[in-house]
Amino acid sequence: MIEEIKALLSRYRSLGLLIDTNILLLYVVGLVNRERITRFKRTQQFIPEDFDLLSQIMASFQTIVTTPNILTEVNSFVNQIGEPERSRCISLFGQAITNMQEDHQASATLATFPEFQRFGLTDCGIASAARDRYLVLTDDLRLTAHLQSQNIDAINFNNIRPLSWP
Repeated sequence: MIEEIKALLSRYRSLGLLIDTNILLLYVVGLVNRERITRFKRTQQFIPEDFDLLSQIMASFQTIVTTPNILTEVNSFVNQIGEPERSRCISLFGQAITNMQEDHQASATLATFPEFQRFGLTDCGIASAARDRYLVLTDDLRLTAHLQSQNIDAINFNNIRPLSWP
């Protein structure tokens, strides 16, 4: 599996990395306060070193891709953080967005996808955006399996956390 992951990271470095909600939230919270990662209910499954790993991975890609649905979810979660960190997170989140490429699909279109009932709007948007274009980085095992079954390249962040990456 290690060689497969390395090959995917290498192959997509110049194409782009689409980061799912929880992983992008980890990044934003970590930018403000690494120690907050384990104390915030939405990121408590991660540790500060996960932020370091994610930062290294992101820095190795020419393009970081997102969708409006991912951004909305991250924004909602950031608003659950208490002040003054909430304001700092919102500010840094806004700055981070300006460095991302946003892929937009109409919600009405995504709602017609066969997997919409099972996966919802955000995950259908991820699948649509990534197909034949981007590598997906997520911590959602069910989404990872679905994407891979659809021949969409995806890495589950939990599979690389214990390794010395990249």
